[in-house]
Amino acid sequence: MRRIVATWLVALSLLLGSVALAGPARAEQDVPEQWRSYWVDAFNDGIYTPDQVSTLIEDALAVNANVLIIQTARRYDCFCNRALYPRTDAAIDPAPYDPLDEVIAQAHAAGLQVHAWVNVNTLWNSATPPRAADHVFNRHGPTAQGRDRWLNKKADGTELQGVNAYIDPGHPDAAAYIVDAIRSLVRQYDVDGINLDYIRYPDGSSTTTHSDWGYNEVALERFRQATGHTGIPAPDDARWSEWRRDQITSLVRRIYLGMWEEDPAARLSVNAITYGFGPQSVGGWEATRTYAEVLQDWSGWLAEGITDTVVTMNYKRDWNPDQARMYSEWTEFLADSQAGRQGVTGPALYLNPVEGSLAQVREALTPTASGNVAAGWSGYSYASPSMDVAANGPVAERERLTAALTTGSDAPFADPAAVPGMAWKEAPREGHVTGQLALRDGTPLDQTRITLRPLGGRGGGGAPQAVRTVTDGSGWFGFAHAAPGRYLLTVDLPSGVVGAPVSAVEVREGRIAQAPFAPFRPVR
Repeated sequence: MRRIVATWLVALSLLLGSVALAGPARAEQDVPEQWRSYWVDAFNDGIYTPDQVSTLIEDALAVNANVLIIQTARRYDCFCNRALYPRTDAAIDPAPYDPLDEVIAQAHAAGLQVHAWVNVNTLWNSATPPRAADHVFNRHGPTAQGRDRWLNKKADGTELQGVNAYIDPGHPDAAAYIVDAIRSLVRQYDVDGINLDYIRYPDGSSTTTHSDWGYNEVALERFRQATGHTGIPAPDDARWSEWRRDQITSLVRRIYLGMWEEDPAARLSVNAITYGFGPQSVGGWEATRTYAEVLQDWSGWLAEGITDTVVTMNYKRDWNPDQARMYSEWTEFLADSQAGRQGVTGPALYLNPVEGSLAQVREALTPTASGNVAAGWSGYSYASPSMDVAANGPVAERERLTAALTTGSDAPFADPAAVPGMAWKEAPREGHVTGQLALRDGTPLDQTRITLRPLGGRGGGGAPQAVRTVTDGSGWFGFAHAAPGRYLLTVDLPSGVVGAPVSAVEVREGRIAQAPFAPFRPVR
């Protein structure tokens, strides 16, 4: 019955023009652009059956949302049937039911975008292993040896936090799997975007000034090879922290450009940490817990243009003065740091009464002193719409939240809105360069510096500006958002390796240029 009602409501809302349309039709509608979404987690009801999906769509339409962030890859298990990740063990309807397919079909019919939410570094969280033999935990977890062991490890040798296992982004094979799995989702499903969660190092470090994680043996050896460091670096070693942070940034860059190859229109969003007070209070961005403790440089990703949208997990209690200040500082910092991309403020509905969440929505959408405003709002979460759920139930509290956000002429979501466009993707004026460096036997050239230098004309935009990067553990490298024109690529070959270290590429708007490097060879 709920599905029939939901279908009728969708048809009626489309007829009346009350649904924010996604895609090209958006431009034809005289509606403002403002991101509005729920995070829909897969640990609670919401997508386990077609009827739950119908209810979800109905609730999203009621609050004038335009995006659903659907948890798809939870712990390297997939709420889908056609991805590199194995199908989840969760109690979803039996196959052939495909939760992601069902959400996409119903959401798109209602004019809602669907972004597949992927947990990147959380591997498993149960004492019982997953049933799928090909699950990463079974193949590369506690029973694996040597290079096949992808587990993240703390400086004290700990690999598990209780029953929680994490993957080390400094392991090249793990990073490659993550990229391939995400690309498989974009390739196999008509998603509007990918939302990355846990795109960072884990919590649970001994202090808030550095991370204790990243001590997988393969990752450690790569650090030693890159820096000449001997032994095991201390958790607060500055070079070690920078190296680990670079592994996350390199992974984001590779995901971004990999998605562009699959579907240039697909949006990459990341869930961003906002622990403690904002940069305004702690001495700048690099002094924040985000940058120092969990090694997540989301402000830098916005500046480089390797993520389209940052969704801050700004989980603060509006009724607590210190946390209210934290919320304000991070809200301001996000709006002022968008760098031509988009920032969305994501409050914790479950920490606040409805009245507090309404106040946080209003603040999130208010211009800063510099005149900047965030691109929108995302509520965490659909399953827990207020702190009063235990007393009143999720349905009643979701209805109260919906009424507060949509009822009255001054309600923030009284009228529909369209998902903000991405001019850098819809009408790109820049291109990208990717490539891979390897020896003749296929061994990748890891952590090898490569320089991209414009050869005059449009490429330089005036004085030539050289840009440098290093290859990752598979020998891959990428340069995002280069001006159109001819470029020279120069490789700083490591000692004992010879070959042609120079190549040229032509960058075109909206295209990815593949850098043509022949395999190198070691000196015998």
